Amino acid sequence: MKTILIDAVHTFVNSVGIVDEKIFELLEEYDVHKIICTNADPEKIREYNLDIMKYPVFTLSREPAKADPEYFELLMQEFNLFPSECLYIEHNKDAVTSAQSIGITSYYFDSEKRDLESLKEFINNNIH
Repeated sequence: MKTILIDAVHTFVNSVGIVDEKIFELLEEYDVHKIICTNADPEKIREYNLDIMKYPVFTLSREPAKADPEYFELLMQEFNLFPSECLYIEHNKDAVTSAQSIGITSYYFDSEKRDLESLKEFINNNIH
């Protein structure tokens, strides 16, 4: 079973911590685990309302940041996952490259365009 890893700020939530309802509804179509990935420190987690999300939240408070493959290696350890079991959705190209470098199938989500049709196609093509 796959796990969907989703970037927090600028993907799952906006800059003031409001969940993008369309993305939430899309994710809820899939009966798989979901994990919110962030670089936020504890103060920012509260500011972005990540402490009250339906899905678990993973952060290392930028030690290392998501642009470092070690972030994803530690995430895999924390949740007892393998990269091949995960899909990652992220607005930062460096973080996408980082996740891909350890074998996580990743999707660059343009936070300006917010193309949900392409996102759904990515998930549908890779969820099994």
